[in-house]
Amino acid sequence: MSQTNLLAALGRALIALIFIASGASKVAAPEATQAYIASAGLPLPLISYLVAVIVELGGGIAILLGYHARISSLAVAVFTVAAAVFFHSNLADQNQMIHFMKNLAITGGLLQVAAFGAGGFSLDGWRRRAR
Repeated sequence: MSQTNLLAALGRALIALIFIASGASKVAAPEATQAYIASAGLPLPLISYLVAVIVELGGGIAILLGYHARISSLAVAVFTVAAAVFFHSNLADQNQMIHFMKNLAITGGLLQVAAFGAGGFSLDGWRRRAR
């Protein structure tokens, strides 16, 4: 296996773990998560909560495994930008600015996966070789 494929897998794993851990924490505290969503002024906290769990857990696992990685990473990238805008937009607050910029950096990594795919060490790579 090439160094490029190993680096792609490592990059996917590091990005995916953020979303898997965040999704798992939402599953562990649904009421608190919905209250936080409502406090940000977003409508339909239950629906927003369910979307967040599906995107973070489902998308995170798909990215980790490299399964439909291009579309999964694009969906998670859109979610990450939305989270930055809705939850970290008080850029006068240094902490919020850091979180906003972190989300943009993560989005950049996700867009790299969307642009170049998961690499050979992935389910997408395995399916490509099996054809």
